[in-house]
Amino acid sequence: MHFKIDNNYLDVYIEKKKSNRNTYIRVTKDLNIKVTTNYFTTNHYIEKLLNENYDKIVAMYNQQKLKKENNEGFYFLGKKYDIVYLDNKIISFGTNKVFMPKDFDIYSWYKKQAKIIFQQHLDNNYLNFTKKIPKPTLRIRKMTTRWGVCNIKTHVITLNLELIKRDTKYLDYVIIHELSHLIHGDHSRSFWQLVEENMEDYKKYREEMKGF
Repeated sequence: MHFKIDNNYLDVYIEKKKSNRNTYIRVTKDLNIKVTTNYFTTNHYIEKLLNENYDKIVAMYNQQKLKKENNEGFYFLGKKYDIVYLDNKIISFGTNKVFMPKDFDIYSWYKKQAKIIFQQHLDNNYLNFTKKIPKPTLRIRKMTTRWGVCNIKTHVITLNLELIKRDTKYLDYVIIHELSHLIHGDHSRSFWQLVEENMEDYKKYREEMKGF
């Protein structure tokens, strides 16, 4: 089965299980459609359901397409660079190109840069935070579902390594978000008011980050 969006034909993968009571539709990272449904759901019904939800599927497709575009290639602090492989042993930057050896460990380099940049931004946001809070400790790791995590008991803030690829305004938003959890452990109205108190444009950045 295929589903047409503009001039693109998306493959539709159907997973049927007796335990599934409802039908779920999602667009995958590789820009195909996955339908999870009950074992007895007919393909005719699935096709009808896809057509009825055309606009929603297009919206999901466009978001996944944007995410894919924003994650392909080499990014550093919000800028995309074309990779040029050379025989040198270090990494260097041109206007729109990054020069590196073929066996360069990009992950380790990202982490080394993140330790410096993330700590600087965490310290700065902590010093300028509008409420008195305990000084947090920084940890960095690659995460798939979260940009940041705050342990309110140990005061450890963990930041997603992927933030090193983005403009630092998004890093600052995540830091302020996690610092606010040191006052409010939930996502209550008071929590979001505190976030806004420290970053007026947080809603804009939060929305833009859905494209990452």
